[in-house]
Amino acid sequence: METLDIEFIEISENQVVASMPVNSRVHQPMGLLHGGASVALAESVGSFASLLSIDAENFEVRGIEISANHLKSKKEGVIRAIAKNIHKGKTTHLWEIRIVDEQDDLISLCKLTNIVLPKRK
Repeated sequence: METLDIEFIEISENQVVASMPVNSRVHQPMGLLHGGASVALAESVGSFASLLSIDAENFEVRGIEISANHLKSKKEGVIRAIAKNIHKGKTTHLWEIRIVDEQDDLISLCKLTNIVLPKRK
C-alpha cells in the first residue's frame, strides 16, 4: 500500500473507496498510468472489501481472478477505485471496481473474484 501511496478514503459494508496518485512512480515507459498499477489498486480495494465481511480470525481471502478494461489514459493527478459488491457468497465474493479520475471519468473497469478459505491452524 505504501509503495503505490494507496489511501483508503471510504469504507462501508458494500463499498470501499481508495485513492492513488498518478505520477512517475506508476507510469509505464510512455509516461502514462501503468495498467498494472491500476490492477494493483483494484485488487487492493476488492480484497480489503472482502476481508471486512468475513470472520478474519478463522478465514482469509485470496484473489482468484481479476480482469481489467483500461478505457482512458492518465498522465498525472489522482485516481479513485470504487469497489462495489456484486455477489457475496459463503466462499466466493465478486466485486466490480471502477477506477475514475478527478472528473469521475472512467479510467478502468475491473472485476475481481475472491475466494474465502478457512485459516490453517
